[in-house]
Amino acid sequence: EGENKILIVHNVSRPSLSVFLPTKEKANGTAVIICPGGGYSILAASHEGYDVAKKFNEWGVAAFVLKYRIPDEKTMINKEIGPLQDAQRAIQMVRERTKEWNIDPDRIGIMGFSAGGHLASTAGTHFDNAVIENKNNTSLRPDFMILLYPVISFTDSLGHIGSRDNLIGKNPSSEKIKLYSNELQVTTKTPPSFLVHAGNDDVVKVQNSLYFYEALQKNNVPAELHIYPMGGHGFGMNNPTTKDLWMERLKNWFDANGWLKK
Repeated sequence: EGENKILIVHNVSRPSLSVFLPTKEKANGTAVIICPGGGYSILAASHEGYDVAKKFNEWGVAAFVLKYRIPDEKTMINKEIGPLQDAQRAIQMVRERTKEWNIDPDRIGIMGFSAGGHLASTAGTHFDNAVIENKNNTSLRPDFMILLYPVISFTDSLGHIGSRDNLIGKNPSSEKIKLYSNELQVTTKTPPSFLVHAGNDDVVKVQNSLYFYEALQKNNVPAELHIYPMGGHGFGMNNPTTKDLWMERLKNWFDANGWLKK
């Protein structure tokens, strides 16, 4: 744990999904799979994971915190698809167990912070390419995406190069860079998205969210984007520089899309 009691998880070589279900009275059938951040090297599991899950439960939304594997040549045959395998498996699992968990199979979204935002946006743009076994042909497409100060691009000018090095190596081909620059992978089938970023983020440039939003607009994908002037990187649910709570904006977005209706 760092200062301010931020729980950090290192060396994840076995994925896990922590289930947070709302009370039966509150449950509305919507679910979110949460991918914490950490540059594809660690996971910020509490303020970008468990705390957010508990908040969702208050809204009647089921939440699943994904401890995805950290890319590592020692534990993986192909490290660049390791995290995506875990995200696709999580979507598959939640969609296949909707009855048990009281979830609507058409209301399963994915959320990601920072590098977890890269993973979530990869899940939302690469779902036609299954990197897991999918015998039942379960849809791996998330129904919506929530991206917080996300790493989107792996291009030299925009990318968070630490995340890029960890996922696709230090000397990736231009094809690989393009494949994992998710602003270049948006289509008309990309799910509706909600993005939050701070203009002064000096870890992941705000242009990651801007370019992704622009790509969504070009493809007529409904999207909402909130940019705060200040806040830096990694503020979790509470940007200390403003009284505005982005989680409240998110709740309004859910409401507008009918995802809080029972």
